[in-house]
Amino acid sequence: MREELRIIVSGGGTGGHIFPAVSIANAIKSQHPEAEILFVGAEGRMEMQRVPAAGYPIKALPICGFDRKHLLKNIAVLFKIWKSRRMARKIISDFSPMAAVGVGGYASGPTLWAAAHRGVPTLIQEQNSYAGVTNKLLASKAHTICVAYDGMEHFFPAEKLVLTGNPVRPDLCNEALTRTEAAAFFGF
Repeated sequence: MREELRIIVSGGGTGGHIFPAVSIANAIKSQHPEAEILFVGAEGRMEMQRVPAAGYPIKALPICGFDRKHLLKNIAVLFKIWKSRRMARKIISDFSPMAAVGVGGYASGPTLWAAAHRGVPTLIQEQNSYAGVTNKLLASKAHTICVAYDGMEHFFPAEKLVLTGNPVRPDLCNEALTRTEAAAFFGF
């Protein structure tokens, strides 16, 4: 009996992280329909609605970013980071993923950290030309770092980089619309 493919996808906060993450999950499912994919996101963030709407389960971490204006509030942030790391270890232990994908955002930090410490292969997908803080912090533990732009060796180890571009929904690649039709649609 063949073992079912299990992948964790983590990150979010903005559509710039969430929609590429869903596109990655959809691509995995198109090639491996039996794959089990679990998302891990941040409580109260956009991914908690968008990911289930795309048909995937998601677990929430209480993680949040540092408050640079009110430094005393960061005591609570440190507690949330500690709690999120504990929760991420449990999620990794319970789900036993074969790989973990981080797309940036607060939740990918503790999730990929826990996966790497358990020996799970990790992959970072960086959508931007200027690497995000979480992805830069995770780079040393990542097996592979997929980037959308050349020159990312300024942020990441060059030997781990793979230039893949950004994952997009298949309907965005539909070339049935001609340039003339597109210009007419937008009134150009």
